[in-house]
Amino acid sequence: MAVMWAAIVLVGAVCALDLVLTLGIVRRLKEHTAHLEGLLRAGPAGVFEGGLPAVGAAVEEFTATTLDGEEIGRSSLSGETLVAFFSPGCAPCVEKLPGFLAHARERIGGRRLILAIVAPGEQAATAEMAAELRQVATVVVDEDFAGGVARAFSVTEYPAFCLVDSEGTVLAVERDVARLVAPAER
Repeated sequence: MAVMWAAIVLVGAVCALDLVLTLGIVRRLKEHTAHLEGLLRAGPAGVFEGGLPAVGAAVEEFTATTLDGEEIGRSSLSGETLVAFFSPGCAPCVEKLPGFLAHARERIGGRRLILAIVAPGEQAATAEMAAELRQVATVVVDEDFAGGVARAFSVTEYPAFCLVDSEGTVLAVERDVARLVAPAER
């Protein structure tokens, strides 16, 4: 009889522990749900806050070598340059690449006024993305995720699209190139 009471007490203790753990998990899920709902209500800018440069910010000095072997830097920006940041391991980047390519083909100034930065990833995917971009833009493969160019622009999340003037001032920033227009066009 004592064994049966011990078994009942043990089962009761295990059930009580399970209940406490389940209530803790439910509480954490509610907190996460509230946080995610807040991010969704904030929209795309709220979701990615801090990952893009501010309009009006100055691009820091940088140096990089293009796929064509040309050394470029902030002083290389001329006219109104479209600067795009992609990562081959990023699903939104891969999704937005065709739209960017179409936009770039129609852009006045051509490759001279379009700079595409590719973050490193799996070697074949990085090479493939860079080759596609090279058709319409001057391309730099930034050798580390917070590489020189991304750091100079304060870009920490991909994709990102910026319009920059010849002084290195950010004129406009978007996550979708189709929404990116110069301030004069707004």
